[in-house]
Amino acid sequence: MAKGEESSSGFRVVDRRPFAADGSRKEELPANEKNGATARATERSAPREAPNEPPGAFEEESSGFETLVSYLSTTAMFQLGLIAGPSGEHIPADMPNAKRTVDLLEVLQEKTRGNLTARESRLLEDVLYELRMSFLEIQKRQARKSK
Repeated sequence: MAKGEESSSGFRVVDRRPFAADGSRKEELPANEKNGATARATERSAPREAPNEPPGAFEEESSGFETLVSYLSTTAMFQLGLIAGPSGEHIPADMPNAKRTVDLLEVLQEKTRGNLTARESRLLEDVLYELRMSFLEIQKRQARKSK
C-alpha cells in the first residue's frame, strides 16, 4: 500500500517520520502532519466543550494521567527542539533535559505498570516510542555535525 492510501478496513497509514531509512532528512511534512505524537496525545487528552455551553462547562472524561503524559511529552519535544518557541523561533535542543524528561516518563511507566487502562498504557507506549526515536535521530544529527 502506498503512503497515505486507505485499505479496505478504513485505516490509513501515513509515515510521519522525518528521516528516511538511510538517515537523510525527508522533505518537509505538510503543516497538518507536523508533530504527530504531540497532536495525537493532545487530541486524546484535550477537553471538548459542548455546543451551547460556556467554555469549560463540559469536560471530556480524560484522566489526569493522560494530561500528565501529554504535558511531559510536549515538554520533551520542546527540549528536543521539535517545537518552535512562542514567537515561532527555532529552539536549540537541550539533550540532557530532554533525556531527563524521557526518563521521567519511563519511571512513570514502570511505577504504573498493571494499574493503567489499555488506553492509558497504549498512550504512554506510543509517546515513549516517538520520543526515543526522535532523541536518537537528533543525537545522530548532532554527532554528524560535530565531525
